[in-house]
Amino acid sequence: MGRAFANLAFTPRVQALQTAAGSRASYARMAEFGDAGAELSEDEADFIEARDGFYQATVSETGWPYVQFRGGPPGFLKVLNNKTIAYADFRGNVQYISVGNLQGDDRVSLILMDYAHQSRLKIMGRVRMVDAAEDPALLAQLAVPGYRAKLERSVLITVEAFDWNCPQHITPRFTQAEIEAGMAG
Repeated sequence: MGRAFANLAFTPRVQALQTAAGSRASYARMAEFGDAGAELSEDEADFIEARDGFYQATVSETGWPYVQFRGGPPGFLKVLNNKTIAYADFRGNVQYISVGNLQGDDRVSLILMDYAHQSRLKIMGRVRMVDAAEDPALLAQLAVPGYRAKLERSVLITVEAFDWNCPQHITPRFTQAEIEAGMAG
């Protein structure tokens, strides 16, 4: 666990619960001596760009969290550098809940899953949205060739922290492509 993630996630209430459960000393050492956990390495970049979806949490004006699944072809979530990930926002059900929430509070939390290999990466960051008309070159960089979806905006996420999470309770699930590859081999 990185220090940046611990600093954001381990609030005083969380620390009190960790103390009561007997896990605080271990997490305090990680928070003090762990790696910074704020810059993506090649391992995180490879994992991120292999995903075909992720869960995205935002916070509304009423304080309620909103979690949405964002999906697309593998690689639609791109790593631009060791502090920035981005995706082209495909038109969906036009409720605009996440977009509206992010206009008021730019904080976002992502959970990226690899069910087949029981791996999970959690990312906390800040979002900047760029309308398609404002920067067509950026949107073109984020577009997925051959994927037929209307692109409305670019979503850039500055990574503030990330953490690889325990695989203990991840139930393996497989995509159709993973099943077909396993049956062919």
